[in-house]
Amino acid sequence: MSTATASRSVEDAVRRRSGDLIELSHSIHAEPELAFAEHRSSAKTQALVAEYGFEITAAAGGLDTAFRASYGSGSLVIGICAEYDALPEIGHACGHNIIASSAVGTALALAEVADLLDLTVVLVGTPAEETGGGKVLLLDAGVFDDIAASVMLHPGPVDIAAARSLALTEVAVSYTGRESHAAVAPYLGVNAADAVTVAQVAIGLLRQQLAPGQMVHGIVTNGGQAANIIPGHAEMRYTMRAVDMAGLHELENRMAGCFAAGALATGCEHEVSETAPAYAELRPDAWLSETVRAEMVRLGREPLPESVEASVPLGSTDMGNVTHLMPGIHPVIGVDSGGASLHQPAFAAAAAGPSADKAVVEGAIMLARTVVQLAETPAERDRVLAAQSRRVAS
Repeated sequence: MSTATASRSVEDAVRRRSGDLIELSHSIHAEPELAFAEHRSSAKTQALVAEYGFEITAAAGGLDTAFRASYGSGSLVIGICAEYDALPEIGHACGHNIIASSAVGTALALAEVADLLDLTVVLVGTPAEETGGGKVLLLDAGVFDDIAASVMLHPGPVDIAAARSLALTEVAVSYTGRESHAAVAPYLGVNAADAVTVAQVAIGLLRQQLAPGQMVHGIVTNGGQAANIIPGHAEMRYTMRAVDMAGLHELENRMAGCFAAGALATGCEHEVSETAPAYAELRPDAWLSETVRAEMVRLGREPLPESVEASVPLGSTDMGNVTHLMPGIHPVIGVDSGGASLHQPAFAAAAAGPSADKAVVEGAIMLARTVVQLAETPAERDRVLAAQSRRVAS
């Protein structure tokens, strides 16, 4: 089978199953579930590939809502990442229902040509992308060990072939002081809420010295229980981001000083703990990205120019950690959201609209055709297989 024939075959396969894929997208969208609790969404994502004969490994890597679904026995093992977690209160405002359904479409299409292209197709259900680092945990558990290259896509307001993201760390900061009556004996208290205030002032002043690409944002999760009690305990959560892991580590060190300042100024004890694994920045594979770009154009889309896309980071994602270990891509497929951006309620509404349905189908087509071209281009196939062999050997 020629590359052109295989590419047509996978496109036909996606269009043939488009109704099922759109139904899956809408079903996941209608029942949003949070990180590590995506039981219905995980089951729905597995259902279509199970019908086709994929071998399912439930609770992959020890995560209840993760799975690994494999088809074929070819020498080139391709991973297709499906996300399906939602956001608190605003549901699928990041469009993970589109990610899951397009991933299923990609896997089903590639299964039809797996034997002819010497492929093993692996659909990996990856929970807890919004918070929790599901892919990092799966990497650590060996779920990706035999995979040579990984692909997925993400919806957004525009099309981006070689999407970038920021490295990220999330921390919880707790301060412990001493309670006392706020009127009778305030001098006997050690005010943990004041420690939070001092730390936040320090962080606000730090912002003007942050390097380009570095940013911090956080919330107070516990500031006391009653106005007439000096708070003996207070907590906050902060997210730190940077262009790359080196910049992130530098930012973490500077933020540590701000957190410590709150404790020093008030006499509190404090503790800083990571709430999830760190997310590395995306490193999109150049050849795969250019292949996806050509597919976007072929489908009538208008991806951002290369000169622009590198300056448009897509927040942060644990797919970055995957691309640090193997060739991978995480393109953005455009959805008409009426000007809304990710993590806004209006984007959640758009994620089940007509342009989202189109993104599901066209996203699966462009990923499947990209994998076909990888499998049928000897130099590139050899490159990713060689990289995978080196990774295993190390």
